Amino acid sequence: MAVRRVGIVGCGQLAQMMAQEGRPLGVAFSFLAEGDENTGCVDGLGTVVHAREGADVETLYRAMGSPEVITAEREQVSVELLRALEQFCPVYPRPDAFEKTQHRLREKTAITAAGLPVAPFLPANSYDEICAAVAKLGYPAFIKSCENGYDGKNQWRVDSDEALAAIRDEVIAQGEQEYVVEKGIHFSREVSLIGVRSADGEVLTYPLAENDHYKGTLLVSKAPAPDVDDKLQQAAQDYLATLLNEWDYVGVLAMECFVSDDGLLINELAPRVHNSGHWTLAGAKTSQFENHIRAILGMPLGDTDAERPAVMINMLGVDKKPTLPNEGVWLYGKSLRPGRKMGHVILVDDTQEALSTRIEAMLEELYGETKRPA
Repeated sequence: MAVRRVGIVGCGQLAQMMAQEGRPLGVAFSFLAEGDENTGCVDGLGTVVHAREGADVETLYRAMGSPEVITAEREQVSVELLRALEQFCPVYPRPDAFEKTQHRLREKTAITAAGLPVAPFLPANSYDEICAAVAKLGYPAFIKSCENGYDGKNQWRVDSDEALAAIRDEVIAQGEQEYVVEKGIHFSREVSLIGVRSADGEVLTYPLAENDHYKGTLLVSKAPAPDVDDKLQQAAQDYLATLLNEWDYVGVLAMECFVSDDGLLINELAPRVHNSGHWTLAGAKTSQFENHIRAILGMPLGDTDAERPAVMINMLGVDKKPTLPNEGVWLYGKSLRPGRKMGHVILVDDTQEALSTRIEAMLEELYGETKRPA
């Protein structure tokens, strides 16, 4: 079987898992590190090339082994670099998808342009404009920087004039920034949907997952999300299919949503494999990582069915394998620090009830009596 070659921009755990899942398909990988990016996660998985400022793009492409397709493991990647690489091979998802999703205002505008619902929002470029937006939208409100905001970073929730005043100095210290101010909505839970689209337009989705966060970082994803009816699953699938098809998207796209009194509202998108889809490594017939590689290489997509309930628990600031029974532990090989995503563990069981008991026990083993990271 001829070896196929894929280049990945980025060298973190998502690149690691794409390579681990893609190699059994006969795919060889290379990785492009931007700036001073740490490359430890992909050691031994393929050639690593460093993109220094001013580097010749063709030289970088050749150093990566002239891959037949290039993808990325994160949305915060140089769109200019991706577009330059398109001279030599396809880049999937296309750079336009990264341009939309790496900036909150562009992302929300793109979602609403597709006729899909989000929470009410307004743009703001200064503390005074944030105050004006909050006055229009009301409390509670969420203030989020348009760029470089993830895992709770560069985000604030305000419930009163006093809380808004309390963040004034912090916002001003950020300097010139673009923000989105969102109206706080009542929602019962957050769910996410992972979908994949091939270049010929085939779309497959996984079951909805329910997500629990701790201090803005994903801690637990359960799939299928408990007590989800066909109507909610279908609505999410329709939303995601709309975006995949309108954007002529190729690869995995993740969509995070709120389940609100007004129905399903889209919160965020990620043009890549996603933390809330890690459960597919042991809980679905084909993982999100394998399907991403299949999609970008034009291979038939794999079955996304999940026969039994599964859960993914993030190991935040923890790098020791748990001793309790599990269906797999993935350690990323990162240096330990508090709150950092060091790995994850997957549990699969016959019922949601049995799984819930095991989740609580696993959280206690990982984090102690509080069942929460330090």
